[in-house]
Amino acid sequence: MNRELMFSSKTGMWATPQDFFDKLNEEFHFGLDVCATPDNAKCSNFFTEEVDGLKQNWGGQGTIWCNPPYGREVGKWVKKAYETSQQGETVVMLLNARTDTRWFHDWIYGKAEIRFVKGRLKFGGSKNSAPFPSMVVIFRGE
Repeated sequence: MNRELMFSSKTGMWATPQDFFDKLNEEFHFGLDVCATPDNAKCSNFFTEEVDGLKQNWGGQGTIWCNPPYGREVGKWVKKAYETSQQGETVVMLLNARTDTRWFHDWIYGKAEIRFVKGRLKFGGSKNSAPFPSMVVIFRGE
């Protein structure tokens, strides 16, 4: 795996720090990771880029974890998470805290619980912190 590429602006993939995920997993007991690689999947059930989690049904496997690629497509992942929650599923997302974006205002603000992360995360075992703040967004299925 090319670590230089994984932590540059050339890719939107930012592997979730394991200890950060573990704390959330204690609370939510995740059953499905909808945006993963075999190397960074956080659940035994997961969708890879080849499977394309945006095209899959996220329901019926327990609480859903989603750390999507941080690029132009992130809004599609947020919309899918919101729509999935409207079908009764709980979806927890790790996102860059871009509160000025359309996707934040259309699909998160006023619709989800938002937990801003104090400080900057170190993704995928990187020695350096991310160049952006993060937030955990929780869409609770009703």
